Amino acid sequence: MAATATASTSLPARTFSSARPVAWIAARCLPRRAGGGSMLSPSPLRSSAARTLRAEAARASAAGAGGAPAAALPAALLFDCDGVLVDTEKDGHRISFNETFAERELGVSWDVELYGELLKIGGGKERMTAYFNKTEWPAKAPKTDEERKEFVASLHKRKTELFMALIEKKLLPLRPGVQRLIDEALGKGVKVAVCSTSNEKAVSAIVSCLLGPDRAEKITIFAGDVVPRKKPDPIMCFFFGLSQAIYLLAATTLEVDPSSCVVVEDSNIGLSAAKAAGMKCIVTKSGYTADEDFVIADAVFDCIGDPPEGRFDLEFCANLLQKQFHLALPLLHYEIVRLILVPHLRERITSIALANVPTLQSNQCLFGTKDVCRNLIASEIYRKVSYEKIGL
Repeated sequence: MAATATASTSLPARTFSSARPVAWIAARCLPRRAGGGSMLSPSPLRSSAARTLRAEAARASAAGAGGAPAAALPAALLFDCDGVLVDTEKDGHRISFNETFAERELGVSWDVELYGELLKIGGGKERMTAYFNKTEWPAKAPKTDEERKEFVASLHKRKTELFMALIEKKLLPLRPGVQRLIDEALGKGVKVAVCSTSNEKAVSAIVSCLLGPDRAEKITIFAGDVVPRKKPDPIMCFFFGLSQAIYLLAATTLEVDPSSCVVVEDSNIGLSAAKAAGMKCIVTKSGYTADEDFVIADAVFDCIGDPPEGRFDLEFCANLLQKQFHLALPLLHYEIVRLILVPHLRERITSIALANVPTLQSNQCLFGTKDVCRNLIASEIYRKVSYEKIGL
């Protein structure tokens, strides 16, 4: 999806052939006969699941043509903080980390490129620990694991204080369109939350100082130090779903169905967390994430945007919840998965999942091709079908 798309009151038109999805996927995925044809028998295509899929495709097509009623609004709109509300990483968190290291005379400095790599690790304390473990711990650091944990926590506390000073001085502005979309959601009764792996004080400072106290009172914050597990990376999402992930915690606390939530993220790791929670996810790229892989996102933009250059609005979010087909990856029903994909791909799926962890972590294609199968298992099937149900 083009990053420069202008504001719209409905989803961009998408061409979808109701007769194509099952046969197309099967032709790409299934073993081939010597003559080139797939080994798929016609019977699964005549199953009730196939008929249901075709019916849903027809409804989706009718909706795109204006034949459906207006979409229901999301139950909740969930925002990541760093990179979504504010582009904080390069000139906010990184600077604050370096000032902290300098104050403690640790002899450590993170340049722009290095910090971009470290952002692949969710959470500031985890980021420092991983860096010190990979390089070496500073001479002034303690020697035992428990003492090092306290040492890192003290560094992070000071870094947060320095970062909050930047926010309070309003040296880091909100990204375009953030305030507009939040006001639109709050004005129409949609619950709004900010979900972040950052420190709760830092997130609260951003929300309160930059959005104002009136909005802050209506926004729930879920931060890294109150969430039992950080946003999961793709491999963890793939295998476990992580019921305690930050976005599921938000849905539970707000008492909303995850499938009725729309998340605004800026990174691949945040996108993976949102999709693992069963939510729609819009990506607004930030400085450090512009080149990341967002193939499983429901929409991708350069920012939310303000008029006259707004990229999307609340109605766009509502329409995403109605769309059954997006990014050329049909939402497969369990019966179709069972009848068509699993019998032919079971061995290949398990061997790849167990033997190619780096491939999964980098969110590459599970089947070694860049066609419709790309991330099919991770992004659509295993998010909805447990291993027990499909016999893996």
